[in-house]
Amino acid sequence: MNIWEAFYFFLKMDMKKQHVTILLLLISGIVLYSCHERQKKSLNDAYEDLETVSWIRVQEYYKNHIKEAIIMLDSVQLAIPNQEKTTYFFKKARIAFKKAEPYASYLNPDVGHKVNGPALPTYKEDSGRIMDPIGLQTMEEYIYDGDINNPDFKKITSITKGMFAILKKDLDKRKLNPERFFVSTHQQLFRLVSLAMAGFDTPISQLSIQETSISLQSLQYVYEHSIQPIILKKKPVLNASFIKSINKAVQYIGEHDDFINFDRFTFIRDYLNPITRDWVAIRKESDLWKGSSSFAMNFDAPTFFEENSFNMDFFKSAKNRKPSKDQIELGNKLFFDPKISKNKTISCATCHLPEKAYADDVALSSDNSGIRLQRNTPTLMNAAFQKAFFWDGRSATLTDQVNAVFKNKKEFDTEIHQFSGEILQDTTYYSLLQKAYGKLPKGNQEIIRAISSYVATLKGFNSKFDQNIRGEIDTFSDSEKRGFNLYMGKALCATCHFIPLTNGTVPPFFKETEKEVIGVPATTSNKKLDDDVGFYTMFEEEIHKGMFKTPTIRNASLTAPYMHNGVYNTLEQVLEFYNLGGGGGLGFDLEYQTLPFDNLELSDQEQKDIIAFIHTLEDVTIDTKNY
Repeated sequence: MNIWEAFYFFLKMDMKKQHVTILLLLISGIVLYSCHERQKKSLNDAYEDLETVSWIRVQEYYKNHIKEAIIMLDSVQLAIPNQEKTTYFFKKARIAFKKAEPYASYLNPDVGHKVNGPALPTYKEDSGRIMDPIGLQTMEEYIYDGDINNPDFKKITSITKGMFAILKKDLDKRKLNPERFFVSTHQQLFRLVSLAMAGFDTPISQLSIQETSISLQSLQYVYEHSIQPIILKKKPVLNASFIKSINKAVQYIGEHDDFINFDRFTFIRDYLNPITRDWVAIRKESDLWKGSSSFAMNFDAPTFFEENSFNMDFFKSAKNRKPSKDQIELGNKLFFDPKISKNKTISCATCHLPEKAYADDVALSSDNSGIRLQRNTPTLMNAAFQKAFFWDGRSATLTDQVNAVFKNKKEFDTEIHQFSGEILQDTTYYSLLQKAYGKLPKGNQEIIRAISSYVATLKGFNSKFDQNIRGEIDTFSDSEKRGFNLYMGKALCATCHFIPLTNGTVPPFFKETEKEVIGVPATTSNKKLDDDVGFYTMFEEEIHKGMFKTPTIRNASLTAPYMHNGVYNTLEQVLEFYNLGGGGGLGFDLEYQTLPFDNLELSDQEQKDIIAFIHTLEDVTIDTKNY
């Protein structure tokens, strides 16, 4: 029946039936309109719900597990002297902490690090006090050495429980929001790649591989109870990929959980990297937080092994961030110019040779009068990614370090307020200085800033290792792969030389660069301890005697000789030194040696494999993207 036929039948009806029909039509229209509006409102409400994430369940998750960690430490104390029960409750405390760690340590990095940091004494610069080691790693030493009846163990357990209580207070007071959620989760993923894979958290119990599975399952939980509905609505394929990647990683660990034999190279490349790629995509898709350049990590980098995984400005001094192309070009020219030194005989490039990865090939370089300096010249490649400069770590920024070279009587010997007019004999400097700073400087401040800006461009993260771990190529030999797994595992290299930077700048906050006491000998005969006291000169504390900064391993195959005094000519000699247990293993009396082992018991083949991996870190290609 068409509309005209319906109209004809309507006219044929009596008046009463017409009224009833009209009434029914009106009621039907009202009902249909009401249903449509309710459906529309329901869809709008659903959309608004997706845009307004509730973080309550996730925050409660973190808080409840800190509470559980405290309860487990209570149980540890009650279980003494039963070794089996003490160990059981300690493991439970660690698991509870790992579930709360992302947000708890984000809110209070200092306490979070103390709870789970190395079992070493620490020096408080503000008070001059030396603090005894505390935290879970210190407890671990007592438990796995069978020394739980030691009165100090109860004391350390009580202090550690107190630190958990501090973390709980922070969790109670500070509410989760998108920025805190995404930053803390990103930091936790970095911990897995860099610290957990290396066994940094659990050097004795070696539980960190199993704990990685716990952390990944926790990530899935907090995702599903916060932002998952947004991703399901916007991009369900991404949600499925992320859940699948986590499940595959957890399954892989379940089938390969032995710390020594765990294939870290395969796990990072094929299991962790897909998770981080998906997580970056999830953050972007959620549109809840855009990222920030105020952190060390670039939140848009799909893995932690990209050429742009780090924000350089985070590592620079505040007065030297975001240099212009002209300032970098000026610094490049100045770097190679001996006229910046007082006697016009040495430049930065005198000791930092580009063809030697910006180091040199001698044990000790010469000063401005031809006399040997005290320490070996380190590479400048990736040198900017530190929070301590010089071998003894006495300068806090790259700009401070360059400034110190200018003032050093044995090096450039020029004061900061001086400016060498002889530089201007090269007329191109007029143009460069005007473009860079809009004026001719009266002192060396602008010169130092320009050189620092140039040095910060000397970075490379596109080595054979980087390309392979990103999965772009598949050219790693069996020896190189074994070497990486040894570096990250049995050999414990990565507990000090953290990947991917391979230096001592501690992830995931990158606010400090570690210094170590390892007992370097004076000569290759290994009979006498070197007399350079290193960082000791800063505070004259015995704990610092012979302490030096942990350098990068990147390009190490190009930067022989090695150690702060250039004592070893080959990587083979360096590996043998560590394999024997450092200076302590050589028989030197080192009360405060910081190496996390007595000896490594590496076979000749294992040492060769580690060296093969170190060669894959060669990358002297300068990134010019910032020019």
